[in-house]
Amino acid sequence: MNKEKRHQILSRLRDDNPHPVTELEYSSPFELLVAVTLSAQATDVGVNKATRKLFPVANTPQAILDIGHDTLRDYIKTIGLFNSKAANVYKMCQILVDEHNSIVPENREALEALPGVGRKTANVVLNTAFGWPVIAVDTHIFRVSNRTKLAMGKDVVAVEQKLEKVVPAEFKVDVHHWLILHGRYTCVARKPRCGSCIIEDLCEFKEKTD
Repeated sequence: MNKEKRHQILSRLRDDNPHPVTELEYSSPFELLVAVTLSAQATDVGVNKATRKLFPVANTPQAILDIGHDTLRDYIKTIGLFNSKAANVYKMCQILVDEHNSIVPENREALEALPGVGRKTANVVLNTAFGWPVIAVDTHIFRVSNRTKLAMGKDVVAVEQKLEKVVPAEFKVDVHHWLILHGRYTCVARKPRCGSCIIEDLCEFKEKTD
């Protein structure tokens, strides 16, 4: 795919949604960090259902430590992998209290050192909470990038590196949100909704659907 076509695709996505936001509900960097950690192999809808009950009771690292691991686990037990996620979030809170004065660090290395936080989660927090022009690649973004030929790669790291290289600076802060929403609602996994896609004529996917 050439540079001009990529720019057209991103321009259309921007025109359609000039100020995209995550569908995870949060009101602080810490709430976002917890929500993203819980969202691994789970839906945003499912995470929001749990955090709507958890956050009014405990939405700081110390508050989660105060309610205890077992109570935290009860709040998130509707989410997949809740046992390991509860353990990770609880340990994360202890580290944030002990080493970061209960503040989510605006630093990739420090974020990735937290339990349950990998590169993708760190990128989401840096991008969404702090406005960094970094691109988190999940299964939706991996699929859309490869299917459209916007940025092809054999794994999520390769796609992230390609996106970093080919996405112009003017789009970098928001491209994560545009692509994830496009993959969630239009360029879906089994049968993409090409007939209602705003970039269908620019997309280089060969097996388009009606």
